[in-house]
Amino acid sequence: MNQPSTVSPISPAFNSFYRHILSNGITLLLQENPAVDLIAGRLFLKNAGSRWETKEKAGLFHLVSRVITKGTKNYSAAEIADKIESIGASLGTDTTNDYFIVSLKTVTSDFPEILELAGEILREPVFSESEIELEKHLTIQGIRSQREQPFNLAFSQLRESMYCDHPYAISILGKEESVANLTQFDLQECHQNYFRPENLIISLSGNLNSKKAIQYVEKVFADWQNPHFPQGPLNLPEVLNQPEYKFIQQDTQQAIVMLGYFASSVYSPDYPALKLLNTYLGNGLSSRLFVELREKRGLAYDVSAIYPTRIDLSQFILYIGTAPENTQIAKQGLQQEAERLVKIKLTSDELQRAKNKLLGQYALGKQTNAEVAQIYGWYETLGLGVEFDSKFVELINQVTPEIAQEVAQKYFTAPYISLVGPDGLEG
Repeated sequence: MNQPSTVSPISPAFNSFYRHILSNGITLLLQENPAVDLIAGRLFLKNAGSRWETKEKAGLFHLVSRVITKGTKNYSAAEIADKIESIGASLGTDTTNDYFIVSLKTVTSDFPEILELAGEILREPVFSESEIELEKHLTIQGIRSQREQPFNLAFSQLRESMYCDHPYAISILGKEESVANLTQFDLQECHQNYFRPENLIISLSGNLNSKKAIQYVEKVFADWQNPHFPQGPLNLPEVLNQPEYKFIQQDTQQAIVMLGYFASSVYSPDYPALKLLNTYLGNGLSSRLFVELREKRGLAYDVSAIYPTRIDLSQFILYIGTAPENTQIAKQGLQQEAERLVKIKLTSDELQRAKNKLLGQYALGKQTNAEVAQIYGWYETLGLGVEFDSKFVELINQVTPEIAQEVAQKYFTAPYISLVGPDGLEG
């Protein structure tokens, strides 16, 4: 994938923001911010993450994220850790359903050194068998620990019930049996197939101008060539909406009730309205669920709503932690709140308060270099472009009570139900 090298400001709204495309396809994003002598970076790999895993290899990208910093062609795990700590920098790796990410932060003078180390980690990891076995052991412990936590157990049950054979059905950590069977070859093959420059988006924010940023990035990454073979296609199974009720018996002091509805991906016109409904129902102490089910009725230890941003079909989840004897009435309360949005339009005041809260929190989430690098790189990775940062605000403001109700009617039909608690709660 060879492209002409370009650099330009994104738009007048991004006066100090630049996009540069290297000839090997790497995208560099830069937000100049000379106010503080720091640089934060997010290195995203698109076309990666758990949605690219088979059920048999579930947890592969998570294991890669844990092992990739534990040794490269030129540095041992101890040398990598010492190199980072000696200059007071931070560098870490992680994976999500929809992408893989390297995060870094350093003072400006040390940025070239930490970027070079990040490049070494991305390009030439060794995946030693001893480190793989250690991280497999720790991951399996994490999976077992999740099974002991009622919320995680209910969420896992709901996710598997809704997504079935789709990769979203399984935790990022994977399954105990799949993780146990992962090998050094699996990690090497994953790296060979997905860690390629055409997938890489480097998002930087801090005390750095575009000329220097391009110079540093090209020094580390310009000679990295894409493999001669294309990345394989992603063939995901169809997800069907077949609501069901699932119960897991666990001797706990509270029951967890979750209702799950399929919801749109980030690319749908319905996305902004669903974000607003999520804010209205479950965001904070003034949210509808908190006021109605906890403050007024005393049914909840914890209550909220979740609507994750996804490339594929997402979930809209209402959940409540309640005393076991209140399980059925709490479940009815959650369903009634979803049905209320279907039957009754939000008032203009209710919707405006949700908009103010959502957009206020959105603005506060872009205060640091790390937050700016994250959100701009994330939008670019999703294929929306950094322009979506301002477009998102416009889309939220365009949602009317009528649109919000239409979207609720579209998605809040019969829910999947996941319940975890003491024996005798089914019903």
